[in-house]
Amino acid sequence: MIPSRLSAVRRFFGRYAKFRPLLLALVMGVVILTAVGAYAQTSTGGDTTVAPSDVKTEGVFLLVVHHADFITFTILTLSVIGLTLILQGFIRNRASVFMPESSTNTIRELIQQRKFKELIEFTETDPSFVSKALNPALKRAPSFTPMKEAMETAIGEQTAEQFRSIEYLNIIGNLGPLLGLLGTVLGMIEAFQQMQGAGGADPGKLGYGIATALSHTFMGLMLAVPCLACFGVLRTLVDRLTVRGALVAEELLLMMKPQDRSLPAAAPARPGAIPQPARKIPAPLPTPAPIA
Repeated sequence: MIPSRLSAVRRFFGRYAKFRPLLLALVMGVVILTAVGAYAQTSTGGDTTVAPSDVKTEGVFLLVVHHADFITFTILTLSVIGLTLILQGFIRNRASVFMPESSTNTIRELIQQRKFKELIEFTETDPSFVSKALNPALKRAPSFTPMKEAMETAIGEQTAEQFRSIEYLNIIGNLGPLLGLLGTVLGMIEAFQQMQGAGGADPGKLGYGIATALSHTFMGLMLAVPCLACFGVLRTLVDRLTVRGALVAEELLLMMKPQDRSLPAAAPARPGAIPQPARKIPAPLPTPAPIA
């Protein structure tokens, strides 16, 4: 009874595997926002207003929490998405997941045993890089040139797909400072408007407003630095793994290359035979000139 339930759960999660990153980001976002709200309520006793005289005892985190706005929640949402993409990228871009040895050994054994029908079925369902590269080539058999072209096209598509999956980290990393700058500009405008409405320049209020505005820049930088750093590392890993996968796929494809029999093999020399010198063909005699 228990194994049947486990198999049903596995089928359910396998069917909706493409929604796992979205569900993970949603759960992490709810957890982070709930923790931030609970911490803000605990630290302020339910009152989120902070007087300018309390600025010295307030840290950067509390300054951000107490003045959360649309920019703040946007940066927090992008932070959750970026963290999800980082974890997903480092989990997927491993040699054991990207190009497992078990799949490569199975493909090699099927090629050696000349079980091409089973090989096509295996590469059709196997999610490894090598199987996805060889499957289009096997469908173009037995002509080797179309097989090689199909494999090169499949390798290019998979490489581009892997780079596209981590490109969102680059986008989020570049958006972080821009959103922080936008929040800072809006905060500065609001601070100067409040100072103008008060009818005088209070250095304490002005400094508190500027500090509040600069907190958006701090959040934007905290979003950009990890995303761009992890994007650089993941890009190197993807490039290295795709090159290794392409070399392995080319090696396996060459194992299926038919032998070239267009040129006949030279007959082996008989033992004890005396090598004969090559015959020289005499040059043609020159044609005599006509007599005038």
